[in-house]
Amino acid sequence: MNDTVEIEVAEGEVVVSANAARRISKILESEDQMNALRVSVEGGGCSGFSYKFDLTDTAQEDDLVLQRDGAKVLIDPISLMYMGGSVIDFVDDLIGQSFQIKNPNATASCGCGTSFSI
Repeated sequence: MNDTVEIEVAEGEVVVSANAARRISKILESEDQMNALRVSVEGGGCSGFSYKFDLTDTAQEDDLVLQRDGAKVLIDPISLMYMGGSVIDFVDDLIGQSFQIKNPNATASCGCGTSFSI
């Protein structure tokens, strides 16, 4: 079940919740060649921008690298401009399991939680 807690995030910082770190670690354990989750922001989606989640084995030189409890998350500098102050969380509730980004910069988001506008 969902045991999400409120997390304080400094301006411009991105934080990976304990729930997200556990889930990322579990996913990466089953992927021989992959060692990180890349989170990016792309144009499109029903609200203007959308989040994209990919497994990767390579960090770019200018990536922000977040590590927590054996999980590694990579965010490119362009995506980071849209995600500053966000919490990357993993939610397991009655309507399903998903990674969710709690983004204070988003002025609107769609019902599925993967797209947003600023």
